[in-house]
Parts: sequence; structure tokens; C-alpha cells
Amino acid sequence: MPSSKATAITSAKAKAAATDKPATSTRLARSARPATPAHADHPAGKPDRQHFDIRFKRAYDAPDPADGQRVLADRLWPRGLAKVKAHIDFWAKDATPSTMLRKWFHEHPEQFDEFRHRFLAELAVLDADHNAMLQELRTRVSEGTVTLLTAAHRLEDDEAHTHLHVLRDFLASRR
Repeated sequence: MPSSKATAITSAKAKAAATDKPATSTRLARSARPATPAHADHPAGKPDRQHFDIRFKRAYDAPDPADGQRVLADRLWPRGLAKVKAHIDFWAKDATPSTMLRKWFHEHPEQFDEFRHRFLAELAVLDADHNAMLQELRTRVSEGTVTLLTAAHRLEDDEAHTHLHVLRDFLASRR
């Protein structure tokens, strides 16, 4: 006669086959979960499957161990910054606004919502084309803390809106 554990696993396999879910016993599935709910410290009680640590910093600021991977998220290299002193792990040049959109936003900074809409459209096209640079950025974000670097001046301002905010939101929505 099979043990109760074998029966539970067989029962779980039968349920999985009926629902096209992976076959694991309830006991095994529970033991794989963390002791505290993943959403316990997440705002609005949402599951933590999309939680990641993306920070913003000016490229000119000194590196800090808390930065994790330092990713330059500007299409142009920051003026006057020596590559040796930059401590940049990856340059996500393609995952930034196009030159035309960047220039348009520079002339119309009050139209952030329109900029956001246009930049998200550009990112969606890159995503649909399976852009290698965007894929690499996703991989780095999934591995731990990533600090997105830019030459923009107003990152410290709570009202500052930059392409980094849009890029972070895009990465969060596509996880």
C-alpha cells in the first residue's frame, strides 16, 4: 500500500494534469515558500513578484557599494566624465529615448505625460524586436540592485521627471 506522502504526490500530479500546472505536492509547494508572505513589505499588499531594486543617480556622483550594478542609461556619454573614473558596469544605450525624442522633450519639459507615452512606445518596439541590450538590462535587474545613471541635473528634486522613471516603470510592467 502506498504511503500517505506518495498518495499526496500522486493526487497533486492528477490535479496538475487537470489544470496544466506543474505537479508538486502541497507539502512540497508550501515548504518552498518563504516564511513571510512576499507581499508583506510591498505597498498596497500586492505580490512581490515584480519587486526589484532600481535606483537613480547622477553619473558624476561617486560610486557606492550600495549601488549594485551601475548602468548608464543615457544615449550620450556624460560630458567630461572619464570612462576609467565612471565605474560603469553596463551602458544601456539602446534602452534610452531616441535622439529625436530626447531633443523634443528638452524643448517641451512640461509635457512629461506625452514624453512618457512616446518613450514607452519606443521601448515596446525594442521589446518586440527582442533587443539584446534591453534583454541584458532585464537580466541585470533580476540579479539584484541596479543603479541607473544619467547626466540629468534634477534627480534630487521630487518633482523631477526623467526617462529613468519611464524605463523603471517599463521594466516593472514587463517582468
